[in-house]
Amino acid sequence: MSPCEGCSCGGGSCHNPQEKGRKPGRVPWLMLVLLCFIGFAVLFAQLFGKKAQATPPPTPTPAQGEQAMNQNINQDPAQRFPKKTQEELKQQLTPLQYAVTQQNDTERPFQNEYDAHFEPGIYVDITTGEPLFLSTDKFDSGCGWPAFSKPIDAKLIDEISDTSHGMIRTEVRSALGDAHLGHVFTDGPQELGGLRYCINSASLRFIPQAEMDKEGYGDYLKLLD
Repeated sequence: MSPCEGCSCGGGSCHNPQEKGRKPGRVPWLMLVLLCFIGFAVLFAQLFGKKAQATPPPTPTPAQGEQAMNQNINQDPAQRFPKKTQEELKQQLTPLQYAVTQQNDTERPFQNEYDAHFEPGIYVDITTGEPLFLSTDKFDSGCGWPAFSKPIDAKLIDEISDTSHGMIRTEVRSALGDAHLGHVFTDGPQELGGLRYCINSASLRFIPQAEMDKEGYGDYLKLLD
């Protein structure tokens, strides 16, 4: 067999007419152009993809933060803190919290969560989350229940005449959630206005000042200054 029969070409001087004139080892120029184009496309995608990932989201300006805060304040409270159904409350609340807020029960004095609690922050309705009282208005009345000189806003509270248990008192309920909170008396410190809002801890949820912004109450932080 001639060396050229298997070709490519072991015979020195090729006798195969199909092999003559072919220049082995060269890649057609169109393929080179295509490979270069693909390489540049991959490099372009990697560079700009990394740039997009490395670019942090824009930081809100003080004006934008103030605008968001005002939107929270101006939002309809009934939408922001909707009243729950009885079934939802039974799932959400402990038996004591349900008995106090929905059945006008009273927790035991001196054996509740917030009587001797004076950390800076805000107290909200346990049933809806609506802000009710500030830590700056809380004082030690010695009665065994949390005592406040005033609510954050009088519109947040409904005051109702209560003649139960042979006494004449003024019941305090949350305006939106209609939850029983406690009673208000006129024996509070005169320097604080003379009122004592005697409130069940079981009707409240406390949010520390450091967590108010995260919990959605950042617009009330300025009231603690």
